[in-house]
Amino acid sequence: MGQATPATQLAMRTFILDTGPLVAYLDEADPFHSSVAACFGDVSGMLCSTSAVITEAMHLLEDDRDGPRRLAELTAAAEVHIFESTQPNHLFAAAALMAKYSNVPMDFADATLVLLGDEIGVNEIITLDRRGFSTYRTAKGRSFSVTPKR
Repeated sequence: MGQATPATQLAMRTFILDTGPLVAYLDEADPFHSSVAACFGDVSGMLCSTSAVITEAMHLLEDDRDGPRRLAELTAAAEVHIFESTQPNHLFAAAALMAKYSNVPMDFADATLVLLGDEIGVNEIITLDRRGFSTYRTAKGRSFSVTPKR
């Protein structure tokens, strides 16, 4: 993704990025690798995620000696906008969402993405968690549009 000018940023689609696609893209043995790679090839726009998602992906990729470095390279090359998600106000809001969706369930990284969607006004998400993000709603009641489609 190239540099966007302020005018093109306004017209550019924005996608929220979850942990699963990051890990699947970097792990060729992952059963979702091909579909995620195709999805990333089709996506044109800005990618946004949270520090919680990056932390989770780093942890899941730690068994691959080069996994964490490759994740850092991917986020830099794709110019992923990473939003802070661990300040006290974020933690309280995430904990409330996790309690609300405990039957789904919702983990901390997912909660931060729902909060991010509300904050930046985006409901398009690249995730493998179809069940969760088909259920979750933002504080404004918006549902999520899940990519990749199956």
